[in-house]
Amino acid sequence: MVLLSNTQNILYWQDEVTERSVAALRADNIPHLVPHLHQEPGEPYPCVIVLPGGGYLRHADHECGPVAGWLNGLGINAFVLNYSVAPARHPKPYHDVRRAIQWVRKNAAQLNIDPKRIGVLGFSAGGHLAGTAAAWWENEALAIGDELDSISARPDLAVLCCPVVTGARGACNEGSLENLMGTSSDEARECFSLEKQISAQMPPTFIWHTADDVAVPISNTFLMAEALASSGVEFELHIFPEGIHGLGLCGVKKFRHKQVRQWIGLCEQWFRRQGF
Repeated sequence: MVLLSNTQNILYWQDEVTERSVAALRADNIPHLVPHLHQEPGEPYPCVIVLPGGGYLRHADHECGPVAGWLNGLGINAFVLNYSVAPARHPKPYHDVRRAIQWVRKNAAQLNIDPKRIGVLGFSAGGHLAGTAAAWWENEALAIGDELDSISARPDLAVLCCPVVTGARGACNEGSLENLMGTSSDEARECFSLEKQISAQMPPTFIWHTADDVAVPISNTFLMAEALASSGVEFELHIFPEGIHGLGLCGVKKFRHKQVRQWIGLCEQWFRRQGF
């Protein structure tokens, strides 16, 4: 694979680049990476893989390129991962992010990326997917089972923005559950519930949420925070008193929100403390 420019999308499962547009690839539900890479030579850059929200049904555009651009401004390389969505089911989206981490790590030297500084950042359902990447990387039952599985799939940090976390009735975002699992059975809810699958091996985690989120209740974040604390995982948590779901960077049209926008600066400070 030879990446010539940021204008080429990456079919990383095939280790190929393509001139096909994001819209065309999404229409065919083909997982791909959209690169936002610094072209300047020098020391290897940290990298964050961005996972937009969309209920495991679509990808929210305001949580794609603008977020990667913000990360570039911090001196961080970024990829937007357009992962498989419904009708694709679990574990396909997890396999997409797992393989994306492995692919970036395998090609780190060519991409001028530090293989020890690769993180994930996700919004809403993308936050759930980022959480699975951080929590399931050591689960051999969810390995892909090919030669690239010899490369670590552990992200070095995770950022969860207003994340979907639980399958518990009354707190679950039911659309995300059914789109990912194809059912709302008790077994599916158990598998979907990240708070029940946290170990001490999960990387440092940054979480933010709004207290009056209707689409994804704040209890999702509280469950995750309690599980992280119980497992001794380093984490930072910020709760803002009000703000609709899916604000992204809080600067676009109906998503503008001056108070919640503080999460950007708080996350930047956290990145620096993590060595990113």
